[in-house]
Formats: sequence, structure tokens, C-alpha cells
Amino acid sequence: MSKIRIRLTIYITSMALMVSVLFLTCFNSWVQINKNNETRKQLEEKYNKLVNKEDELSDEVNRMQDPEYVAKYAREKYLYTKDGELIIDVSSN
Repeated sequence: MSKIRIRLTIYITSMALMVSVLFLTCFNSWVQINKNNETRKQLEEKYNKLVNKEDELSDEVNRMQDPEYVAKYAREKYLYTKDGELIIDVSSN
């Protein structure tokens, strides 16, 4: 009877150990999958922002091809004037 009890104890212990290892492996994989999904979401948001920024910059490059737009931009941004124009700065800095 003692040999059967020892064999049963070894069997149950080894099964419990294998189930524990399997559980820990699955849990670690689940945690890593969740981390990867979160990272993917963050990278997709960053990618979408960069694509939008690229579109904005591409539009700006296209607008800068127009000499009238460049002249207007320079007058507004750098306070350049045409002949006979006066600059009145009303910014509240």
C-alpha cells in the first residue's frame, strides 16, 4: 500500500507542477499580448498624427509654389510691406 501511495503522490505532484508551468506560461503570454496591443494602439495613433502632419506639410509645399501666396505669407508672418503700405501691429503681446 505504501508503494501505491508514493506513486500517487509523485503522480499528483508532477501533474500539479505541469499544470502550474502551463498556467504561468499562458499567463505570461497573455500579459505580453496585452502589452503588444497597447503598444500597437499607441503607434497607430502616432502614425495617424504623422500622416496628418505630412498631408498638412504637403499642402503647404503646394501653396508655397504660388508666388501670390508666398508674398501674402511673408507680409503676414514677417511684416513685409508692398510699396505704399503701412504696418500697424495690433497684436497683444
